[in-house]
Amino acid sequence: MTDIETGTDHLLARVEDGVAVLTMNRPERRNALSDQMLAALGATLAQVEADDAVGAVVLTGAGGAFCAGGDVKGFAERSPGAPEASKERLQRANQRATSGRLWRMPKPTIAVLPGAAAGAGLSLALACDLRYAASSAVLTTAFARVALAGDYGSAWFLVRLVGPARARELLYLSPRLTADEALRWGLVNAVLPPDALERESLALARRLADGPRTALASMKENVTLAMTTPLEEYMDVEVTHHLATFATADHAEAARAFVEKRDPVFGAHEARPGGP
Repeated sequence: MTDIETGTDHLLARVEDGVAVLTMNRPERRNALSDQMLAALGATLAQVEADDAVGAVVLTGAGGAFCAGGDVKGFAERSPGAPEASKERLQRANQRATSGRLWRMPKPTIAVLPGAAAGAGLSLALACDLRYAASSAVLTTAFARVALAGDYGSAWFLVRLVGPARARELLYLSPRLTADEALRWGLVNAVLPPDALERESLALARRLADGPRTALASMKENVTLAMTTPLEEYMDVEVTHHLATFATADHAEAARAFVEKRDPVFGAHEARPGGP
């Protein structure tokens, strides 16, 4: 295991068995986002995306919560009125560096929710490829409760996961969904007992990290394109990705393993699309 220096106690990070585990760490505030946390999260995500020792990224929270979103106590201390232009530029940059990077990086990203995910915290979870929640977790958009429109990609991710009608319901009414309700709505992939959440989620992350990285990166791009691209255009790109993976060492190893009736052992550092 290798610790990553993030520059702040508000974000802890380590690489273990090819998995980067990033832990939002303000348990006394249910891991509400701070300026330090957001800056560290953006920088650390960029670092692990470029690191060939990392095959998958897990985002989670300390102290039994995932992330409560923005620091509402801090909001209450601000004067009303439009934000300064510099703050607007900073938030745009933070959103691209965090939820934007989780969505677009060519590595599997997994949100592990030990407890509440609300507001921008929920948006960060929705930006990940997969979400696993403890049975005690609660999910809510929360923005309407504090008279805010929503940020960090909230509506964009919700529309793609549950459709526009349910996205509006989740945003307008801000219901508190239990983990099982979130599973039925399609917001999480599985609900696990709290004492098994970390173990089982990290086991799945290690499986992805040990997988065929070029193929997984291409699959992630295929899914993104499939949501925004006409079929014929999409299939042209799909063919390019599919044929490119034929040329990888991972494919050759998988073919040999199939013939030899054994599990494949994929290379940990094979070059991937978009990588350094």
